[in-house]
Amino acid sequence: MIMIKILLAAFAILTGFSGALASDFDPAVAFGARESVEHLSLSPDGKSIAFVTPGVGQASTLFIAVIGGGEPIPALKVSGNPDRLGRCDWVATARLVCIVYGVVVSGYRKGAYYRYYAVDADGSNQKLLSEERWLWGGEIIDWLPEENGIILMRRANDVNRVDTRTLKTTLVERGRGACTYISDGHGQVRIMGMCRMFADTGIQLSVVGYFYRPKSDKRWMKLSDYDFVTHAGFEPAAIDAARDTVLGLQRKDGRLAAYELTLDGRYAPKLLYARPDVDISGFVYFGRSKRPVGVTYTTDVPQIHYFDPVLEKLQASMSRSLPGNPTIRIIDASLDESKLLIFAGSDRDPGIYYLLDRSTRQMTRLMAARPGLADRTLAVMKPISYPASDGMMIPAYLTLPVGGARSLPAIVLPHGGPAARDEWGFDWLPQYFAARGYAVLQPQFRGSTGYGEEWFQKNGFQSWRLAIGDVLDAGRWLISQGIADPRKLAVVGWSYGGYAALQSVVVDPQLFKAAVAVAPVTDLPKLKLDSQGWSNSRLVKDLVGSGPHVQEGSPAQNAHRIKVPILLFHGKNDVNVSIEQTELMDEKLRDAGTPHELVIFDGLDHQLKDSQARADLLRKSDAFLRKSMGIPAN
Repeated sequence: MIMIKILLAAFAILTGFSGALASDFDPAVAFGARESVEHLSLSPDGKSIAFVTPGVGQASTLFIAVIGGGEPIPALKVSGNPDRLGRCDWVATARLVCIVYGVVVSGYRKGAYYRYYAVDADGSNQKLLSEERWLWGGEIIDWLPEENGIILMRRANDVNRVDTRTLKTTLVERGRGACTYISDGHGQVRIMGMCRMFADTGIQLSVVGYFYRPKSDKRWMKLSDYDFVTHAGFEPAAIDAARDTVLGLQRKDGRLAAYELTLDGRYAPKLLYARPDVDISGFVYFGRSKRPVGVTYTTDVPQIHYFDPVLEKLQASMSRSLPGNPTIRIIDASLDESKLLIFAGSDRDPGIYYLLDRSTRQMTRLMAARPGLADRTLAVMKPISYPASDGMMIPAYLTLPVGGARSLPAIVLPHGGPAARDEWGFDWLPQYFAARGYAVLQPQFRGSTGYGEEWFQKNGFQSWRLAIGDVLDAGRWLISQGIADPRKLAVVGWSYGGYAALQSVVVDPQLFKAAVAVAPVTDLPKLKLDSQGWSNSRLVKDLVGSGPHVQEGSPAQNAHRIKVPILLFHGKNDVNVSIEQTELMDEKLRDAGTPHELVIFDGLDHQLKDSQARADLLRKSDAFLRKSMGIPAN
């Protein structure tokens, strides 16, 4: 059994939210706050950790802390306007590589950019690793853990070995127009992916042609074609250098399964793991060389199947030691793999980071993901299923307020995507509404991913009638079970979920009494138009399709059918869904005389990753729903 202890070090609350007295607790502030630890990594020697914490607005700071030592020291600060700090990973004992990203605005056009920067643990010797003239910052193909600060990186079209301290560059692969590479974890490039384009326009198609290189051979040989829209074909994910094989995903009986192929030209797929009920969602990687050791999938809760019996036994031991935290992940390891960073969380626990010493079998608590919610009793997220109007059972997650179960104000909360699904675990949005007294139901409607190609249909836009029907049936089920007061039932969504919220009140103007849409798609023809001039325009056109469903499935073109109050939110710098989508909806609702409100967050993108903005969103949404449905303020 693994023993747990608390690390008595100065991992104090270094974030914008420091907690409050119970009487001063503000749910909007607490649940809307960015996570106190946005990324955490372990140094190769296992003696230090690096963690990114939020500041004011979109600002972030990278801190370095010696485990069991003194105060953490700041190594890199990013203002958030426009540069934002993503993850930071160790490339040597005293050096890290970080992603800095943001949105560039030029007239009416907006584009996302990201850059790789290297920095010493004391904040010195900062180097830009990316090509400055490119929005796309390149790709780290291999972290080369044995080579002390050197990485294998694709910049522009070439693959280079890059010394992160000096920027000395050595050419490894001359550019061939490839869009991705996979190495063996030891510096050898073994897989190359060629994205298909229209030769005359540079417009991207959905098919990637993959080629492999046999051991000790420079020739490239055909491996597979993979369509990342339909998931047809074999998609390579990782090389197992010891077995000289490539691991990847491929359909089996309509669901994604994990396969292994030998890299010797025989093309003999071997099934590694499959489920009869859900897709395999990806691979689990371990160690500094990121070797594949298992797969992930989600039934009612997220699961890991390990190929490695030692790690499977370790996972079971940690689960016994942390019985209240069934979601346990190994997120990083020292070079000798004797020390591991662990994350453990659940639906009622936003998560704790631990350091596991495998030699002593002691697990040390480092820090909480959301200390502002410490000692708060959170709501249970329960997996359920409900019948759709055609009899199909729809999986969903039901979150009820603590102590409440009958005749409640309620919210149906469809997820974004549409190529996505919800997962069991802590989710700040339904937890906030449950804390405010609402029942929340999150339907995994048809058009969601994770349940196979038959469930996905043609995607949530082309198959919107089925998807929206399942969302509406979620509301009807809440009423039929006596959970929801039919006079106090609303629909709330973000991105595609915002689209689903608006389209639901178009299709059935009576069921929901109010709708909140954050960054929604509102007009499908405009969605295709917005992509013109970008390389993904063909992909967007194929996603939306053509025919009567396009106009009929556009909330903005059917705004006259909406009879309930609407609240709209959008970030002005959104590059996922253009703000013009929401501005058009605002105009159409105004023309129809429908009561509504539009809130624009200046300088923010699709995720609205700003604690104050998210708190405002939550507070305004709650006040709007209470006013619209006659719920007393409290």
